[in-house]
Order: sequence, then structure tokens, then C-alpha cells
Amino acid sequence: MQKTIGVLTAMSVEYRQVAAMLQDTETVSSGPQEFLVGRVGESKVILLQCGIGKTNSASGVTNLIMTFRPDCIISSGVAGGIDAKLDVMDVVIGKEVCYHDVYCGEECDPGQVQGLPKFFNGNEDLLAVATNLETDVHIVPGLICTGDQFITSRDEMDAIKEKYPEGLAVDMESAAIAQVCHLWNVPFLSFRIISDTPGVKAHFEQYLNFWDTMADKSFAVTKEFLSKI
Repeated sequence: MQKTIGVLTAMSVEYRQVAAMLQDTETVSSGPQEFLVGRVGESKVILLQCGIGKTNSASGVTNLIMTFRPDCIISSGVAGGIDAKLDVMDVVIGKEVCYHDVYCGEECDPGQVQGLPKFFNGNEDLLAVATNLETDVHIVPGLICTGDQFITSRDEMDAIKEKYPEGLAVDMESAAIAQVCHLWNVPFLSFRIISDTPGVKAHFEQYLNFWDTMADKSFAVTKEFLSKI
């Protein structure tokens, strides 16, 4: 049976990487969003560039779910690494995702939206596929922390790491997408490529160098993952 996979990227550079993987594509508009519908292997893929941040990603994934009823949702893109064991080009798989910038009062844990889990778990079946890919790219399952901030300084990174010592990567979309998928009961996994390490010397140059020299190889892992689901 053919699977329908929803894929969200935040930025155009990420979108172009994933769009190049698709065959037999057509464009479908729904509300304010435009989706690219195509195929990877035997699977139907619905690709959306949702835009940066929690509101854009939550709006985009809700529309995708309501319009296309996918079997699962994948968040694909880049993230900043916040753990010393990670290098640029490594891939972090969201075994768990959380918010690093949410506080709903003393009755909730930091990062927890009232009435919802503090941590959203990645789907176990998707996680198993991702962690068993045969690739020379380093793949690490772990915690991705999300907030509406582009982290650039060592102080910002250290503050997140202090709250979430087990955190591996930081982005601006994964937890918002995970929250919507939790509410709709749609299997979800965040698949994030480390593009830079916030706070290091020449941080922005590191990020630009990733797109100039490393992105194609890193995103090839995403294609392999989609073909195996």
C-alpha cells in the first residue's frame, strides 16, 4: 500500500534540497499555502515550505494534515548543534522534542504547554528506520529543543543546555510540528542536519560553508530515509 508522507521545511534552501528528490511533481494550493506533490520511491510525498518559526510551522502542518491526510509527518531541515559530540553534517533524529522558550506557570514544568507533555516523542517506527540507515553520515537520536529564536551566542546556547543537558540540537519548528501531530494523532519525526554550532568563532561563516560545500551530501541522507519509510 502506498504511503503518503508529509514533509515540512522552513527555508527555501531546505525546500530546494528536498524538492530535487521528488519525481512526477505537481503543485497544489490550499488556503495560503502551496504544496509540491510528488514521489520518492513508492511513497507519495507532500512537501511544504512552511516558513520559519513555531506559528508558521504549526499553521502549515495543520493545513497539510487536513488537506492530504498523510500517514506520517517529517520535519526536514537544518539545526544548530548544542552538544560537543556533534559535528557539522551530523544528523540528529528527534527521539524527543521540546520547547526551550515556553513557561506556563509554576504548575507546569519549564517548557511544558499546559495540558500537554513536556516532551513529544518521535514515532518509534520512523525512529527505527532512521537509526538503521546505511550511510557514512553520523546519525544520532536524541532531544531537539525548539524556540522562536535564532541562537547565535554562546550564552544563549549555554542557557538552553543548562535547562536541557541532554539536548543535542536547537531549531525553530520541530516542537510546534510535534505538538500538532500529537493533537491529530499523526506519526511524526524530526530529521535535522547540523549546519552550525552556535557560539563558536566564525559561527555564521560555518553556516554559510555548510550550504556551499556540504548540504548536498547531508540531504542525501534525507532522501534515503524517505525511500525507506
